[in-house]
Amino acid sequence: MSRLTHIDAEGRARMVDVSDKPSTAREAVATGLVRMAAATRDLALSGDAKKGDVRATAEIAGVMAAKKTSDLIPLCHPLALSKVEVAVAAHDDGLAVTARVKTTGPTGVEMEALTAVSVACLTIYDMLKAADKGMVIEAVRLELKTGGKSGEWKRLHTL
Repeated sequence: MSRLTHIDAEGRARMVDVSDKPSTAREAVATGLVRMAAATRDLALSGDAKKGDVRATAEIAGVMAAKKTSDLIPLCHPLALSKVEVAVAAHDDGLAVTARVKTTGPTGVEMEALTAVSVACLTIYDMLKAADKGMVIEAVRLELKTGGKSGEWKRLHTL
């Protein structure tokens, strides 16, 4: 296993110095699932939930979260994001969330995509909890990353 980049020689947490890394186009895609009863999914998709439009609110929350990732994750670099797209779609078992994040810079956007998905899923839960407290947030994961020294990585099996 390679050495963890966020740990220094003395074992202390540190922000990685990316000042010498070249800027490259970078992209990350993450997904997640909010498992729920079919009636709850139908309520969310109808736009008639008590708190409003679940899909639109969750998508906006995900975009906002991606932009705040470095405020939430202590060792993440603040990044100038060039694109954040969050989509909530019907899934057999509930609602699926996908986030696509892009930047050009010296470090990747995986954490921003994962944060966008996580907060969008939490927003879905918050907006529908009065109808279904048994919802489960699961399978939040990176699907794709491109750019940088390590190049492209893609998950073989998706949701």
